[in-house]
Amino acid sequence: MKNLFGFLKHPFGFAQGRPDPVTPDQVLAALSQVLEPEVNRDLVSLGMVHNLAARDGSVSFTIRLREAGSPLQVPIERRARRAVLALPGVREVNIAFETGPRSQLRETSRLNLDAQYVVAVASGKGGVGKSTVAVNLAVALGQMGQRVGLLDGDIHGPNVPLMMGIPNEQPFAFGDQVFPPQAHGVTVMSMGLLVPPDAPVIWRGPMMHQAVRQLLRDVMWGQLDYLIVDLPPGTGDVQLTLTQTLPLAGAVMVTTPQDVALADVIKGGEMFRQLDVPVLGLIENMSYYICRHCGRPEPIFGEGGGERLSQKLGAPLLGRIPLDPAVRIGGDGGLPVVLSAPQSAAGQAFRQAAEAIAARVTAAPPRPVPVSYAPDPGLRIIN
Repeated sequence: MKNLFGFLKHPFGFAQGRPDPVTPDQVLAALSQVLEPEVNRDLVSLGMVHNLAARDGSVSFTIRLREAGSPLQVPIERRARRAVLALPGVREVNIAFETGPRSQLRETSRLNLDAQYVVAVASGKGGVGKSTVAVNLAVALGQMGQRVGLLDGDIHGPNVPLMMGIPNEQPFAFGDQVFPPQAHGVTVMSMGLLVPPDAPVIWRGPMMHQAVRQLLRDVMWGQLDYLIVDLPPGTGDVQLTLTQTLPLAGAVMVTTPQDVALADVIKGGEMFRQLDVPVLGLIENMSYYICRHCGRPEPIFGEGGGERLSQKLGAPLLGRIPLDPAVRIGGDGGLPVVLSAPQSAAGQAFRQAAEAIAARVTAAPPRPVPVSYAPDPGLRIIN
């Protein structure tokens, strides 16, 4: 990241003997070298520093953040404290945080993505086939004549390149802009295209936040009808970043029939409700297995779970995807089942789910620009 250590530079040398008392202007000058990690501009020019006081070597000030519980609070506090403590004469630094309007940063950090509908594919837990669903929905929408982008938001476990048949592709970079590859008529971007296949991504929340924004901001997606975002499982940093960055048309929840998966989907649905993102519906994956001998469907993981969850969340069941070897073969081979076996039960189920999603988002009113989310005061946020 540019100027990552810019906060180490300050214009002051060491005075002879006992240093003069530090002044507010000196503190502001030091803080003007501290960059806000998201937009790469300093705290002072962004109007984030307030209530500054300096007396007898003790400095205090308030930093105004755009959103409560921001993952950027920890790195900003660390950089600001270090920059001010480097001033001669400073003994202690007290930093308070508040949230409020920050028009300059809000305008700078807002992303202008030319996508008519942004749809998140989410799950409460891993192992339910969420990426498989996201890939097949994206390709199915492309088969319907839509301009589709697919963002692999699972930073730690990016499987989309393999499933789309481009595990060895590399995006083309020109200056600060990145031109993503295409596969099966879909524009694809993933962390898996940027790091070696066996290299783990070991990042904390603020770096995840920045990575998602860069995958959206610096990638030349072009004009899209749909951007499908494959989210990581759970209710963490990536989900919060996405919902606060782009106006989502809605979320599609993926589950399997068994109760342990259903319980986690309820939490995911509640998260989107609190973030004011509509749940477009549910897709029940691995819903049943069709016996190759008798042709009868066998509910290996139970049955009726999708219908019960649909009623509980007040969202329609968009599709029931069978447990079909063709789905696994297509995912491993980079040819999604909607292409490799379009007439199969799974291929038709994915196509019908894509059509149902298109009908839902086109019938809904436009989503407003996202606003900051203030978490429930009863929740404890650990940075």
